[in-house]
Amino acid sequence: MNGPVPGTPSLLRAINDRAALQVLLDRGPLTRPEIGTLTGLSKPTASQLLSRLQEAGLVVLDGIREGLPGRTAELYRINPDAAYVAALDVTPDRIEACVADITGQVVGTYTLPTSRRPSDGLIDRLRGALDGAGSPGPLRRVVIGVQAAIDPTTGRLGYATAKDMPGWQIPNLVPTLSEGLGVPVDVENNVNLVAVAEQAHGAARDHQDFVLLWADEGIGSAVVLGGRMHRGATGGAGEVGYMPTPGAPTAREAGLYANHGYQALTGGPAVLKLLRSYGVRGTDFRQAVAAAVRTAAGSGKKADDARAGLRDIAARIAVGLAAITSVLDPGLVVLTGGIVLSGGESLRELIEHELHALTIPRPHVRLSTVEGNPVLAGALDLALDAVREEVFSSTVPTA
Repeated sequence: MNGPVPGTPSLLRAINDRAALQVLLDRGPLTRPEIGTLTGLSKPTASQLLSRLQEAGLVVLDGIREGLPGRTAELYRINPDAAYVAALDVTPDRIEACVADITGQVVGTYTLPTSRRPSDGLIDRLRGALDGAGSPGPLRRVVIGVQAAIDPTTGRLGYATAKDMPGWQIPNLVPTLSEGLGVPVDVENNVNLVAVAEQAHGAARDHQDFVLLWADEGIGSAVVLGGRMHRGATGGAGEVGYMPTPGAPTAREAGLYANHGYQALTGGPAVLKLLRSYGVRGTDFRQAVAAAVRTAAGSGKKADDARAGLRDIAARIAVGLAAITSVLDPGLVVLTGGIVLSGGESLRELIEHELHALTIPRPHVRLSTVEGNPVLAGALDLALDAVREEVFSSTVPTA
């Protein structure tokens, strides 16, 4: 028989090992008595467990704790060299890379400016970014965030053209990348990765049902239902930038991947144009939104115009969110991206007010709280979850 039988000593040891590793990951470094207390294990069992995990290379000594009554206590922690993972955030102009050890500690970062020419070689570009970030040991997994989505029925990249993602339009994309880089690879939509980060340690923590709206140069969303990412039959769940919206051209008039629908009304270029019509200036849409918020805090005609411009932006964003809310009835909407983060709490309040005026459900509307690059944060979360499952399960007997 392969694998441990339920209730056998080998299975109990494996359960205890996993519990101790998780406690060390969450609370370490810890002494042997602390590990026993937090896991409910006896002192002899905790001692045997730590010896086993040290022998497996998963736990190492981390010095001693002095100044407490009784004997000096040894401290234990997860061995950071047990595994390394990498995250990549790919855009048409650059690849941002990040490498972390199994504890989640970032050990290397790098940004590789890239050419849009497919002849540059996709594998070479990705490897160049990974090499630039550096890894103290072999990588166990790489998660790549892209401005597109993998179609699970074809294995190809969808919702992006060859012009948008040069070199990515190949069959069996994930196996090809895994073979080329020599490490297991996952490819995920970038906005979905932002939602992963928000659920793990951001505004959506402890929420099982929520929608994240990314409002930036482009518009996208992610849908989490029952605590799980909903990707759809073709991987395109959340591609709301293409959603038909009143007042915007449709795909029939503009072309399938052209500027139409929700994107045409609420994307960065549209927001910049709109604010300029209200007399608000800025070299890009982020600066214009921030300028509108500052001006709106004052008085006089310019302030009135700025407030009207912000209300107009909020109304446009709320129309799309109302359609999403009416179908999914999420308990929470998380707003992120350059447009809403530049608008801050002032724009969030306006969007929430407009949304609640349009729908019977009234979900909470919050701003993102994930710092740094949220795509990389989500990609690291996915990579670490997968690798910890693999590595922590390595203590389970095979026979």
